[in-house]
Amino acid sequence: MANAKRRFCGRLRGYGIAAAGIGLALGLAAGSAAAADSQVQRGKYLVTFGSCTDCHTPGSFFGKPDMKRFLGGSDVGFAIPGLGVFVAPNLTPDKQTGLGNWTEQQIVTAFTTGKTPDGRILAPIMPWHAYANLTKSDALAIAAYLKSLPPVSHQVGGPYGPGQTPAEFVMVVVPPAVYSSLPKPPPAAPAAAH
Repeated sequence: MANAKRRFCGRLRGYGIAAAGIGLALGLAAGSAAAADSQVQRGKYLVTFGSCTDCHTPGSFFGKPDMKRFLGGSDVGFAIPGLGVFVAPNLTPDKQTGLGNWTEQQIVTAFTTGKTPDGRILAPIMPWHAYANLTKSDALAIAAYLKSLPPVSHQVGGPYGPGQTPAEFVMVVVPPAVYSSLPKPPPAAPAAAH
């Protein structure tokens, strides 16, 4: 009887250890999920604060951002004299038109060094020099957030060389003398009296 009692107590102890192990694993998994969610939330904050949406969301430059294509790539290009026109790309995890095939580390490398995984240099308008100063954890948080977005299928045009004609609207910075010589818009019609 004493042996049976010892075996029974041993089994209970074993079950207790197993239950504690399962509880610990579940607790670690929940903690890990909470940490991942916290990292994504931090990334969302940084992307919002960094105004990534201004350049990378269609409609933003027209005052009506298309939130169904949030961070899905611009519909306006930036002209840089002598270099061409550059359109801000799709930052969503779409595998054909966005960052879906990039690892988080490749995303971080691109926006902190100005180089894509295939060795291409980002357009000079991309402020990667500023992002190069992010902490490693903040840079990884941005990448985690971008990877968490719903994929948007939107292939942007370009980059366009100096002799190519872009399909998108183009923002151009011109010197004051050139701006002053542009045709003036017609005067506004007087407001109708009510």
